[in-house]
Amino acid sequence: MTIGLVYAMPGEIETLLTDETRTPIRTEAGVSFYQIRPHIIACCCGVSKVNAAMGAQLLISLYHPDLVLNAGVAGCFENVPIGTIVLAEGFVQHDVDTSAIGDPVGLVSTVNRVSFPTWKPERCVELLAALGRKAALGRVATGDWFAVRSDRAIFIRDTFHPLLTEMEGGAIAQVCLRNNVPFVAVKSVSDHLFREGQTEEFFDFAHAMEDLGAVVLPLAQALQKETL
Repeated sequence: MTIGLVYAMPGEIETLLTDETRTPIRTEAGVSFYQIRPHIIACCCGVSKVNAAMGAQLLISLYHPDLVLNAGVAGCFENVPIGTIVLAEGFVQHDVDTSAIGDPVGLVSTVNRVSFPTWKPERCVELLAALGRKAALGRVATGDWFAVRSDRAIFIRDTFHPLLTEMEGGAIAQVCLRNNVPFVAVKSVSDHLFREGQTEEFFDFAHAMEDLGAVVLPLAQALQKETL
C-alpha cells in the first residue's frame, strides 16, 4: 500500500527527513516530493487552503496513493497540553459562507456538504496506542486565517464546535473526497486561542513538532498494513 504524506511548512516536514531522504525526488509547481520509505511519499505544499489542495491533488495524480495522511500543528480551543496528538474525526471549513443565499454556514458547493470525513479515526487511535502513543479525537476547523482570540474565534467555536483549527486539512479532505482516496489527519497542539501569549506559544512549537515527528512515520507504516 502506498501512503502519501502532506505537510504545509518545512519546519513540520523537517522532523521526517534524514540525510538520505532530504533531497526531493521531484518538484512540481513549487511542491517538493520526498521518498521517505518504500511506498511512502511526502510532500511539502505550503500554508493555506489553495496550496494544500494543489499539493494534495499533485500527490494523488502523480503517485496514486491508497491513503493520504496530513500531518501538522494546530491551534486549540481547549486547555490541553502543548504537543497533544489529535486524530481528526472530521473537518469543516469555517471561512466558507454562502448563508446570504440560504445555505448553511460552512457548506462547500459542488460537493454540497459542511463536514468532511476522515478514515476510521478511532482505529488510528488504536494503532497509535499499540505503538505506545496516546492520542485524542476531535473535529478540526480549517480556514485561511491564523486564528487568535477574537470574535471570529468565538464564532468558529460556537458554530462548528471544533477542538482544533488550522489552515490546510479541510482542503486536503475535500480533495481526497473528490478523488475517492481515504484520508487521515494527525495534528499536534502548538498554541491555545484563548490563552495569553498565544503567538509566543506558536513560535516556540519545538515540543509540538517533536511529538508530531515521533508519530507520523510509525502511524504511516502501521496504516500500510491495514485493509482500507
